[in-house]
Amino acid sequence: MTTMTHDDTAAATSRVAVGLVFAVVSALTFGMSGALARGLLDTGWTPGAVVLVRVGLAAAVVLPFGLRALAGRWTLLRGNAGVVVLYGVLAVAGAQFCYFSAVQHMQVGPALLIEYTAPAAVVVWLWLRHGQRPGPTTLVGAGLAALGLVLVLDLLSGADLSLVGVLWSLGAMVGAASYFLISADETNGLPPLVLAAGGLSVGTLGLGLLGLVGVLPMRASTGDVTYAGSTVTWWVPLAVLGLVTAALAYVTGIAAGRRLGSRLASFVALLEVVAGVGFAWLLLDELPRGVQLLGGLLILAGVVAVKLGERTVVRREPTPA
Repeated sequence: MTTMTHDDTAAATSRVAVGLVFAVVSALTFGMSGALARGLLDTGWTPGAVVLVRVGLAAAVVLPFGLRALAGRWTLLRGNAGVVVLYGVLAVAGAQFCYFSAVQHMQVGPALLIEYTAPAAVVVWLWLRHGQRPGPTTLVGAGLAALGLVLVLDLLSGADLSLVGVLWSLGAMVGAASYFLISADETNGLPPLVLAAGGLSVGTLGLGLLGLVGVLPMRASTGDVTYAGSTVTWWVPLAVLGLVTAALAYVTGIAAGRRLGSRLASFVALLEVVAGVGFAWLLLDELPRGVQLLGGLLILAGVVAVKLGERTVVRREPTPA
């Protein structure tokens, strides 16, 4: 019995450790997407075109591995068609398009900070949907995050604010929250590679259809792209966006969610904010103002408090008949 308990503990520890590695890789690779996309947007690309190429490249790379992981179990895929479509529309196409649209109107750092209030949205959803009522620590964390958001938006100084950029960032937040929740759901039985391949394929088809009918503007440019004073050919950032910040990021993100759960995975994913601000500073010479950085620290502190408070969530008891 002692040996079995020790083995179970060791296996659980190993599972978490591997999940943390996947989560860190996913956060760092996701983090460079905003700065890379901003360089393309400045040369005349539209957000829809950047997202379509990025998701399409990732789908082409991941799809063969997804089919292999599916191993002919088409009934499993048909039974979870709704989950795959929802993942592709919200977590893939929606989150990316909204985020890239946001960085057209505001700096990468503040856009990411608004998007990454998503962990708090995850907690709210679990409260409303599954009755996991937050405790006092969680509520304090939510208050800190709200105050931090006010500072990130620079509302107190009366500075000019891109309302359009903020709304796009909030849309990206909804997509990010959906990403964490769906990625961590093991009850559907879908292997991570199958979910990633399916979601990326659905996202590609959806974006392509919207572009084809003219709903989503699709403009591209073959002009050189400038980062940190250096010029690169246009296809280089596109290749990195598709292969690294999408294919690798989504696969490792789903693998992390399956091992850590949506709460812990969304917490570790806050590294994307740090990475995003760092890449924006290195590649675009963008750095948020001091008050915005302070607000970002408050958001991060608030989310940490939310996560600590989740250890003592109160589950709603069913009402007796």
